[in-house]
Amino acid sequence: MHITEMKLAGRLNKNNLPEYFATLHRTPGNEYITVTIIGPDSEREHIVEADSPEDIFSMAECLQYHLDGCKGTNSMVHDYYRILENFID
Repeated sequence: MHITEMKLAGRLNKNNLPEYFATLHRTPGNEYITVTIIGPDSEREHIVEADSPEDIFSMAECLQYHLDGCKGTNSMVHDYYRILENFID
């Protein structure tokens, strides 16, 4: 089984709707994971090297911060790192 796309929703606002969303995508055979983070006023696309643990960890920190709404603990960041691991070879 290969996961090629995953969509995540972040913390809920006062209207019980997610403030941030993220889409993670990797085409089989491509060297990069594409991560799009969509917020209330912005949409940013990030290109992550699928074979770089440092790049993947940095992206995990970014996802955790935006989706959870705070600077998280190491274990919180590692939850996102494990999600990104689904996209590495």
